[in-house]
Amino acid sequence: MEGKAGRLSDFMWRARSYIAMVSLQFGYAGMNIITKVSLNRGMSHYVLVVYRHAFATVVIAPFALLLERKVRPKMTSAVFMQIFALGLLGPVIDQNLYYAGLKFTSPTFSCAMSNMLPAMTFVMAVLCRMEKVDMKKVRCMAKVGGTVVTAGGAMLMSLYKGNVLNFPWSAHIHGHASSGSEAPESTDKDWVKGSIFLIIATFAWASFFILQAVTLKRYAAHLSLTALVVFMGTLQSTAVTFVMEHKASVWSIGWDTNLLAAAYAGIVSSSIAYYVQGLVMKNRGPVFVTAFSPLMMIIVAIMGSFIIAEKIYLGGVLGAVLIVAGLYSVLWGKYKEFQEEEAEQTPEPVKDHQNGHTNDLEPAHNNC
Repeated sequence: MEGKAGRLSDFMWRARSYIAMVSLQFGYAGMNIITKVSLNRGMSHYVLVVYRHAFATVVIAPFALLLERKVRPKMTSAVFMQIFALGLLGPVIDQNLYYAGLKFTSPTFSCAMSNMLPAMTFVMAVLCRMEKVDMKKVRCMAKVGGTVVTAGGAMLMSLYKGNVLNFPWSAHIHGHASSGSEAPESTDKDWVKGSIFLIIATFAWASFFILQAVTLKRYAAHLSLTALVVFMGTLQSTAVTFVMEHKASVWSIGWDTNLLAAAYAGIVSSSIAYYVQGLVMKNRGPVFVTAFSPLMMIIVAIMGSFIIAEKIYLGGVLGAVLIVAGLYSVLWGKYKEFQEEEAEQTPEPVKDHQNGHTNDLEPAHNNC
């Protein structure tokens, strides 16, 4: 029994990065469904972003102040500018445009489009010399090929809608939903506009991950960095909302789905997610962190067809298949790269022929 418990504990420790990222995808999936309902009922996405990060700041700031008071690095002007840019890229640009795209399309489509994130992150990491590309190696060919396939899937989803696919469990719901109070279905023009918003949002999100990886090297206090980013995002998104929304009534929020959407997104998708992503990114890098987003799309598709009778289109399914295939090609390449790095860092016993015994040599360090 002790042996089995030890093996299970060892497995959980080695798989902790995978478990953390899979758990986050369930959290993101719930956020997409709840937010779609809230936006359909008229909540301003600008206001939602403000409340989301206000909740995140209130939740995570006390932990940062208490747990990292002795290890918090000194704030410099360079770090402050990076935190300012992180607040602008994530909370302001990415989330406002993502919510706008979500309003014009659907939760499943939005998740599928955001699956371009690992490919975009990989390209940006290569440009920033955080990733090396050697086309003589199979793993590098897999990452580059997966990036191209992912981009093709995203283009297919944007340009081709196709017929509605009906599922047995949702056929009876669609009839009721058509006569309900939900917002009318988006037109093709809105669908294209929503796709553009989602692509720009994904680019901003990829930029956020790259900059976060850089900032963590200078400011290694994960909780404090997360608290500062969401606080900066609250201030910046408040300023944007005052410019874009001129009615005081948009700020009103009651005990309804609007409050639930803001609290859920703030606590789960901002405070917890930013912190966990930072921890995993420190060990595995930004490309690994972003490679789990296809799972969110599958979860959202199933939940959306049950809860809000979401219609799934043929073009979306075909594009999603290409995106998932491309993404897991990138993930396979990253996994092989990680195996090679682990092998290089593990000391190998080398026999000393002169003395007839075995010595452990120091591992060679990987500069990648």
